[in-house]
Amino acid sequence: MRLKANLTLFAVALIWGTGFISQGIAGKYHVAYLFNGVSFILASLILLPFIPRGKKISRSQIKWMLIAGVILFFATALQQVGILFTQVANAGFLTSLYAVFTPFMLWLGFHERPHWMDMVAVIAATIGAWFLSTAGNGFQFHHGDSLEVIGAIFWGMHFVVLGKYASRFEPISFASGHFFVTGVLNFIMGLAFEGLFLLTPLPLIGAILYRASLSIGIGYTLQVWGQNHTSPTDAALILGLEAVFAGFAAWLVLKQGLVPLQIFGCAIILVAVMFSQLKNLVPARS
Repeated sequence: MRLKANLTLFAVALIWGTGFISQGIAGKYHVAYLFNGVSFILASLILLPFIPRGKKISRSQIKWMLIAGVILFFATALQQVGILFTQVANAGFLTSLYAVFTPFMLWLGFHERPHWMDMVAVIAATIGAWFLSTAGNGFQFHHGDSLEVIGAIFWGMHFVVLGKYASRFEPISFASGHFFVTGVLNFIMGLAFEGLFLLTPLPLIGAILYRASLSIGIGYTLQVWGQNHTSPTDAALILGLEAVFAGFAAWLVLKQGLVPLQIFGCAIILVAVMFSQLKNLVPARS
């Protein structure tokens, strides 16, 4: 069962990584909020038939669906707007920094002291992000890369909320509910700053369908099942491959190349993310 779960999580990492291609296509058409809005609302509707019947949604669940949905709105909005100003590979690897930020959010919010390995991971990931964003030239992030890093903080917050509170509720209904909140907020922003006519190109419609059905709908469902049948360390390491698949897919499909120093930066970030997840195997310093 554990091997099957690990293979399932490998598939999730592949789905999520290649899902950045759909986001890259949306970037080419200069649409962010509407793309997010339609994708998440559609994903929410796709999950509805899979919600177990007879399950009542409590006020507490509604509250945390709203909180998770608002956090996810900021995460997805920053990520997608950032893609307008950077490459898909950059977005994929910089988003993966959420795994490094998360332990420090748990420290601030729940007084769970971070492991010494988290400190090492943060330093390494910062160095890797600098190489990825600047290719070694200058000391400033590109505008899009800065948005991706800020977005990674919100992805970390989303991870914490799901881990601390969403586990109390039926997962599919919680996913559908907070996806709907995220979608509506993005859609409202899209109506304010974008035009509905931007959603008409066929490649963009295909990108929306892929993201809604696979990246968000199926990907989340498989993640829940997989993580229930394997160790947290295995899950974190396997899901960390999302960034690798995002970079490879951007090179293969979108023809977005990286110079050697940027590839080196990607490698450092990936190692930092994996290193931060190995702390369960190493005792903390007293």
